[in-house]
Amino acid sequence: MKLFRVLAIARKESIHIARDPRSLGMAIAMPMLLLSLFGFALTMDVDNVPLVVWDQSGTPESRELISQFAGSRYFNIHARARNYREVERAIDFREALAALIVPSDFAVLIAAGRNVPVQMIVDGSDANTATIAMGYARVVALVYSQQLTIREARRAGGAALSVPIEVRPRAWFNDDMQSRNFIIPGLIAVIMMVIAALLTSLTVAREWERGTMEQLISTPVRGSELILGKLLPYFAVGMLDVLLSVLMGEFIFHVPLRGNLALLFGMAAIFLAGALTLGMLISIVTKSQLLASQLAMVLTFLPRFCFPVSCMTSATCRNRFRSSHI
Repeated sequence: MKLFRVLAIARKESIHIARDPRSLGMAIAMPMLLLSLFGFALTMDVDNVPLVVWDQSGTPESRELISQFAGSRYFNIHARARNYREVERAIDFREALAALIVPSDFAVLIAAGRNVPVQMIVDGSDANTATIAMGYARVVALVYSQQLTIREARRAGGAALSVPIEVRPRAWFNDDMQSRNFIIPGLIAVIMMVIAALLTSLTVAREWERGTMEQLISTPVRGSELILGKLLPYFAVGMLDVLLSVLMGEFIFHVPLRGNLALLFGMAAIFLAGALTLGMLISIVTKSQLLASQLAMVLTFLPRFCFPVSCMTSATCRNRFRSSHI
């Protein structure tokens, strides 16, 4: 393998990229556009869940419970209902995701020291969000219940209550529990895989379609030199995309960048080399730009964005409402 031949092929491919604005735009602008679209649109955080409240009790005790939900960052009181019909309408028209229904004997049962069933109705069409919202509701109700227990013990003049076991959870690597802290790095990997494979999937196929492959074959350039020379410019563009993506994640999406930068870019280089090689293999096998681009899209994009079909079944969609007692 001669280095000057590899550099000559790399120079030829670099000139082609510079003279083709579509390839250059797909190589640089497309990853930034996709990262921005998916980064702002895709989130798994469940905050400010719209809540409709039907307070049948209308007492200070019920208002205190409702204030616990209103003061939490997980719920946002959207409206107040007067009957079940209004509750159903609010959830059916997507005006609210959940409904809190306080029974009329809420204050009486609390004064008697008995358990009080409080109904929480959640829109189950989005199963993941509904499950998280119900978990938040249970926590809010549990905190309110503990406050009532401590308050009654103090009024009775008993000893101060203490929790026998105190759990202090600590989340590593994502202290704020923000979904973007793991979604954005995953998006960078997926986008780099797709773009890198698409770019190199057109290189050799383009030579065959334009009839210039015969000229390259007639030169002393070997196959390994041709492949390596064509990979080098796209590898440089890919590393530039990785740098821009990391900067976007740090300064636009505020994803904390911690650890060894050399290790990060070293692993990115290995990942890009594999993605570029996959695209090159597709281009060599197909010898057609259209077929190569379609095959590269199928092998890289679709498998990473598949989701369980069970989430789209009619039975799941019909299960619009879930109710539980706190």
